[in-house]
Amino acid sequence: MLSAFDERLEKILDDHRRNDRLRTLEPLETCQGRHIAIGQERLINFSSNDYLGLSAHPNLRAASVDAVGLYGVGSGASALLSGRSRVHVELEQRVAQFMRRDRALLFSSGYLANIGAINALVRRKDHIFHDRLNHASLIDAVTLTRAKSTRYPHLDLEKLDAALAADESPARWIVTDTIFSMDGDRAPLGELATLAKRHEAILIGDDAHGFGIEAEGRGTAVAVGMSQAEMPIQIVTFGKALGTAGAAVVGSEALIEALIQSSRTFTYDTAPPPMIAAATLAALDLLTHDDSLLRNLQKNIAHFRSAASTLPLLPSSSPIQPVMIGSETAALAISTELRRAGIYARAIRPPTVPAGTARLRICISAAHSGDDIDQLVATMLAAFAKHALC
Repeated sequence: MLSAFDERLEKILDDHRRNDRLRTLEPLETCQGRHIAIGQERLINFSSNDYLGLSAHPNLRAASVDAVGLYGVGSGASALLSGRSRVHVELEQRVAQFMRRDRALLFSSGYLANIGAINALVRRKDHIFHDRLNHASLIDAVTLTRAKSTRYPHLDLEKLDAALAADESPARWIVTDTIFSMDGDRAPLGELATLAKRHEAILIGDDAHGFGIEAEGRGTAVAVGMSQAEMPIQIVTFGKALGTAGAAVVGSEALIEALIQSSRTFTYDTAPPPMIAAATLAALDLLTHDDSLLRNLQKNIAHFRSAASTLPLLPSSSPIQPVMIGSETAALAISTELRRAGIYARAIRPPTVPAGTARLRICISAAHSGDDIDQLVATMLAAFAKHALC
């Protein structure tokens, strides 16, 4: 006889199985890259955020090995105890300089950076306005503040403007992804900055998918010419385009000092490993001195969109190229067809995306070849035809 706890667990699993939403873990036998191995399968990888193919780059490998020799593997403590190494300081300085901002502060992940920054700054009587399609880390960060919050319809500036105008809270915050992780579209940052100024709100941008890609890698705010005053708080992550791990909050001297004093996910978390900071510095060196990876990425994105023009693509010029399907069952079927053809492109289903919008989230990398992309598109077209989806 099952205990009440076991019955609860079974119900969770049954609900996911019944709705074709059960998730599975698949460990790689190889490093991240254009090709991966899962068990005995060798697959072309279109499910990675390693947009520039840097995660296995020899420069990053060498930098991390050298750092292990100097600093060891783990940091051993929080940054406020003994966990902060000279390489952490150097990375913060380089990130701020690269992004043309005053200062940066390292966190172990983008998730912790979002939670730590927002919860250190927002007060219970404030009001947060956040896009309905923001990443889960931003949604959780807002929820944890216990402040009043409004999720405005995706990119609906009229609704946001009206909601801001009607609000009388002591402080207002606008929180947005800069490039949305499941749709690949861009937030209208200039217009959001205008609204923030008009309503005396503070704009927070999570640039997880723009940093390393936009404006020679400097991010979306630099790409649209935004000043630090217009977007006072930026969060950037290193585990996507830069191919490493961790994140930083970027902004003014006062912002960073305030976070050092008040951010719980900075204060109580073990500092990022020095070897990761060293590898991230190597990635920034590559971005600074070699634009070939970014040029190749843009070429591959254009190639994919041209070849896949008859498929149900969302309008995205980012490496994130969603192919809309609708039902969870159909999305799993198309993903399985691709897998049989040697292509790894996992189905994205609710609750990660809204109900009825299951999709393939195709991630284009600078490491892909034109033949990789042609094989992907040909296989998708055949799979869509087989399942009568186009």
